[in-house]
Order: sequence, then C-alpha cells, then structure tokens
Amino acid sequence: MSAVGVDRVFLDANVLFSAAYRPDAGLRWLWQRRRTKLLTSKYALEEAMVNLPEPAHRRRLTGLMESVTLVRASADEPLLADVELPLKDRPMLTAALRADASHLVT
Repeated sequence: MSAVGVDRVFLDANVLFSAAYRPDAGLRWLWQRRRTKLLTSKYALEEAMVNLPEPAHRRRLTGLMESVTLVRASADEPLLADVELPLKDRPMLTAALRADASHLVT
C-alpha cells in the first residue's frame, strides 16, 4: 500500500480486456476495492478496445473506464538504466512508472 493509504493499481491491456470480456470476470473485484485508485494508459485502453470482438464487450469496457484514470505516457520515455524489456512491453511499464503506480497488474 502506498504511503497515503491508497493503492495505485496500473491495469495493462490484458486486464482491461479480460474484465470487459465477461460480465462475471473475476478481475472485476479490482473495481470494488476501497482505497484503490485504478490507472491505465491510452495505449492500454486502445489495445484492449481493438481486441474486444463484440460491441457489448466494448460497452462494458467503456463503463469500467468511468472509474479508471488515464495517465499520459510515451513509449519513448527512458526506463531505468538496468531494466531490459522487449519493445512491446515498454509502453505499459513506462506508463505505470510515470503514474507512480504501487502495483502493475498484467
């Protein structure tokens, strides 16, 4: 838990996708947690939206996003010097770091 008593939980595209895909998805408990701030990036949101196959899934994601804060981040921002990641994973970690997330859920 962060110093002010609120978990700052960054959700990657896979989590957003899974939570929206089924109305009874187990991941939805994250949205019910008290003292938790949910965060994601535009990149993660767009990736989840593009991959959801049905309009009903995308509507569910839109509804879930009402309580998720979008953070600004660029995949070009430098990571810590000792962090090596494939290019495809950099946008999520960069956004989570920029958001000062206490947790990254993937």
